[in-house]
Amino acid sequence: MLERSAIAENALQALHDEDYDRPFNLQNLNHETMIFMGGRDVISLDGEWNFCVDLLDTGLRQKWFAMDPADPCDRQEPWDYDPYMGETVPVPSCWQMLQEKWYFFEGSAWYTRAVDFTPKADKRFFLRVGAAQYDCKVFLNGQFIGNHYGGSTPFFAELTDQLQQGRNWLMLCVNNVRTTDRVPMRNTDWFNYGGVYREVSLIETPKTLIRDLFVRLNPDPLVNDIDVSIAAEGADYARFEIAELGIAVDIPLEGGKGTASIPAAPLLWSPDRPKLYDVVLTAGGDRVCDRIGFRRIERRGRELFLNGRPLWLRGISVHEDDAVLGKVVTEDDLRRRYADAKQLGCNYVRLAHYPHHERAVALADEIGLLLWTEIPVYWAIDFDNPATLRDAENQLLEMVKRDRNRASVVIWSVGNENPDTDQRLAFMRHLADTARANDPTRLIAAACLVNHHKLKIEDRLAAHLDIIGINEYYGWYDEDFSELPKILANSQPDRPVVVSETGADADISDKGPKAGLFSETYQAEVYRSQIATLKELDFVRGMSPWILYDFRTERRQGIYQRGFNRKGLIAADKATRKEAFAILASFYHAMAEREAKEWETL
Repeated sequence: MLERSAIAENALQALHDEDYDRPFNLQNLNHETMIFMGGRDVISLDGEWNFCVDLLDTGLRQKWFAMDPADPCDRQEPWDYDPYMGETVPVPSCWQMLQEKWYFFEGSAWYTRAVDFTPKADKRFFLRVGAAQYDCKVFLNGQFIGNHYGGSTPFFAELTDQLQQGRNWLMLCVNNVRTTDRVPMRNTDWFNYGGVYREVSLIETPKTLIRDLFVRLNPDPLVNDIDVSIAAEGADYARFEIAELGIAVDIPLEGGKGTASIPAAPLLWSPDRPKLYDVVLTAGGDRVCDRIGFRRIERRGRELFLNGRPLWLRGISVHEDDAVLGKVVTEDDLRRRYADAKQLGCNYVRLAHYPHHERAVALADEIGLLLWTEIPVYWAIDFDNPATLRDAENQLLEMVKRDRNRASVVIWSVGNENPDTDQRLAFMRHLADTARANDPTRLIAAACLVNHHKLKIEDRLAAHLDIIGINEYYGWYDEDFSELPKILANSQPDRPVVVSETGADADISDKGPKAGLFSETYQAEVYRSQIATLKELDFVRGMSPWILYDFRTERRQGIYQRGFNRKGLIAADKATRKEAFAILASFYHAMAEREAKEWETL
């Protein structure tokens, strides 16, 4: 325990030292420390944790993590906070949704809980945090374990050598402050939730450890192979099995890695038939499993193909947002989301603007929905900063490694609405190349820019993408709707375009207008006009209008928005549908019926 003099000295030094947190800002919990999770038993650490907001980062300055548990009456000095006592909050949760006084809080907060532990011979133990917004520092028994940046992807920390017999104390310092060097940076258009908002668990493994398993259909339609890539520690070979396909193969490992191409003829996964296979990998004493579908997604010129069939992406965008829970996701909420998308006639959903919960991706595999997933390289970020690039690249790799066995994911998106500068082009091109290098089986996209002066899709990044996403709001922000056909006619891109966003706000509460901007009738008319224009263009191969549900955002404070973006086809209660829902559903269902008839004639 620190003596009083040490506390005073540290506090005085902090007045002159802005680098008090430098020892803890290592980004050492990243994609390289991930382990494959499929089928592993976990010890849940969800539940009540001691909690304290810390606006001034007093906890790092005073080293709260180094305090020993003690009765307050036995302490020899008055501490500003005792991490082992006081207020508790549930994990997972967003602190904004727990108490009104925390609603707009941005800063650090401390989470503390006991972990009772009995060592086991020849076992390893890992902490897994599903997501913490945004910067999370991990401490165990007073020791700094590591730091993770990125608010939407899971991270791991090995605790094998730090866990002690009996009671251990785990502490997480989570900070959601928006800064200029982060991804995203200060200016976004969704609510800046804070907290440990996805599940936390302790994972037990053998000494032999399977780090990674990547299973996919060879992207060449002339090659009927299942390609397998493995990373494992402490084994000379791994056994790969898909019993339903009669596959049982030993794969040699050199330097902890191995690959194989296995002839096979699986039934192909599609939204109409979301077939999944049970896959098992064993290496030494470690065993993991997964349920994997096999499909091919291709771009040929300006067209998209799924398993050799022409594909038009009938989609909708969604945020991870709930009026009661914030970013916390439940199974019921996900199933409602996808049921609404299916009723809309969707075969595709854009998960905006960051990696969503892994269950959202797994469920899409099960029920048959294609996904566009992305990282929050959003609007203007610090494209010149190497640290910002490392952050973006790490978030991309964590998303790819987590979800690249999911057949539903057909698009990795590397950004949204960024200005076309030399620095941005180098930054985004690097991300596109990184995604392809780590997964050559999916298409790369980004929401690109429209040149409104030339009335043309014009973005140098497009040459490095498979799909050009465009966000256009003609009829809403861009009032002259006649410009949209001109832009599309002038562009004639050499690759497919997906209208990744379009739409209009509609406040259907008793405070909303009955006509004009922000009315339900105005939103409906925008959808009619958009559909009439886009359906005639052969290079537009899909759309994902903005958005399925109204969602919370600080920047929207108009009289009809009141802290929400109201472009949803369904209100924030996730039950009340607006007129535009039926308009889009009619278009999508008619298109699906026409496609089915056309395919029957081939």
